[in-house]
Amino acid sequence: MIRFVGFSSLPLLLISGLAFANPAGAASDYPTVTVVNYVLGCMQTNGQTRQALESCSCSIDVIASILPFEDYERAETFKSMSLTTGERSGLFRENAPAKAASTELKRAQAEADVRCF
Repeated sequence: MIRFVGFSSLPLLLISGLAFANPAGAASDYPTVTVVNYVLGCMQTNGQTRQALESCSCSIDVIASILPFEDYERAETFKSMSLTTGERSGLFRENAPAKAASTELKRAQAEADVRCF
């Protein structure tokens, strides 16, 4: 017997389909806001196209598979603080933890670029 899937079942099917769209769950440890902010920023740089959306989504998934969220957050904090002005901003660019976090993030982003773009 063939059953017609009505519109009321459609949201459930879409949500269940999304659960399998990323089987590794790479970005599942990253807060949704972080993932969305990354994808939106990436799309501003790479174009507002469907292809950019897919590539940028792939990119954050790859980064999440390499860097735990705490490391990503640390690197992004050092990065944003290093852009501030004044003599204290050098602390966020030139100390060993800042350099290590920046290097780790750049390595993850390079891997994401290779895999996704």
